[in-house]
Amino acid sequence: MTDPLGQSQVIPYLQGLCADGYRIFLLSCEKREAFANNKATVQKLLEGYTIEWVPVFYTKKPPVLSTLWDLWKLKRKAASLHKEHGIAMVHTRAGVPALAGYWMKKKYGVRFLHDVREFYADSRVDGGMWPLRNPLYKIIFNYFKKQEALQVKASDGIVCLTYAAEKIIRQWPEFKKDTPLAVIPCSADLELFDPAKVSVEAQGALQQKLGIGANDFIVSYLGSIGGWYLTAEMLHFCKVLSERLPAAKFLFISPHRHEVIAAAAEKFGLAANKIITQKATRREVPLLLSLSDYSVFFIKPCYSKQSSSPTKHGEIMAMGIPLITNSGVGDVQMIVDKYDAGIVLNDFTDAAFEAAAQAVAGKKNYEAGAIRAGALDFYALTKAVAQYKRMYKTILERTA
Repeated sequence: MTDPLGQSQVIPYLQGLCADGYRIFLLSCEKREAFANNKATVQKLLEGYTIEWVPVFYTKKPPVLSTLWDLWKLKRKAASLHKEHGIAMVHTRAGVPALAGYWMKKKYGVRFLHDVREFYADSRVDGGMWPLRNPLYKIIFNYFKKQEALQVKASDGIVCLTYAAEKIIRQWPEFKKDTPLAVIPCSADLELFDPAKVSVEAQGALQQKLGIGANDFIVSYLGSIGGWYLTAEMLHFCKVLSERLPAAKFLFISPHRHEVIAAAAEKFGLAANKIITQKATRREVPLLLSLSDYSVFFIKPCYSKQSSSPTKHGEIMAMGIPLITNSGVGDVQMIVDKYDAGIVLNDFTDAAFEAAAQAVAGKKNYEAGAIRAGALDFYALTKAVAQYKRMYKTILERTA
């Protein structure tokens, strides 16, 4: 919970659920440094809600053994909470937390809501974390795939992030047709990401600070560098766009690895004065994004990413900014097409980059208000909370 995603993609949903009278025990693994820095922030977010935060410390090393140790801690704490309070339902995300949730289901008979926020084992292989040529990782992969099948079969309800994932899950032989299944994408904080709250004066001051001129054309990138996010491909596209549109500059709003951005820009011959890198707190991000004419992200298209709902997509749309992105990732292409909210590339070839750059240079007049309305329709937190409430009610009444 001390990581940004915990604060944007867990706590807001739980806050909304409290309004229906639920008492929630929030069991999480925390990194020691982040916990020390952000414990007070999380506690403040939970004030006034019927949520009791129960953190345990995450263990990183040695591989495998550290995960087994963390799982044991989660099980022990969950069992203690059940013994003291009589837990009615356990709600976990995929991966290690789901191992603990499934164990609670088997041992104590509590209802089990399986939140498949990613195809966990496949994502570890697709992302290169579990190279299957290594016999140990092959064993781990097979173990998690077996457990994932058992979890799906035992679930009292399933949530996934995308309609692409829903289609896949419904085809799994372990999925029972009478199991409630809901698609709830990663929601955006539409109160925070609101262009109406950005002042012209603040924009002007920031442009001056960052060396952005009145005629500069800004393409932003929001988020971490590396991993699933294809930095080299993005900088290659930036180079192609800069040749087509000389006024283009590229604003990277990212917490770290700015040297990787600079190295990729140099590799593709993109001048250093075209790149602006900036760290930002979450509350500073909307102002930075508001300088954008477009935003861009390329994500590795692969099987596991069909289950992915990039949080940044809703935030970018909420600011009324058109997107340049790629197909093969969750429902992103469907959303962009439905709300006329940008440009989607089908591959990362020179021809695709040139076509996209030509489209951007053509200065299509996107309707910022319509893009934000699309975010309100698809990514609103209120809709996500309402769906979770329906799922909780269905599970708790159906199996009581």
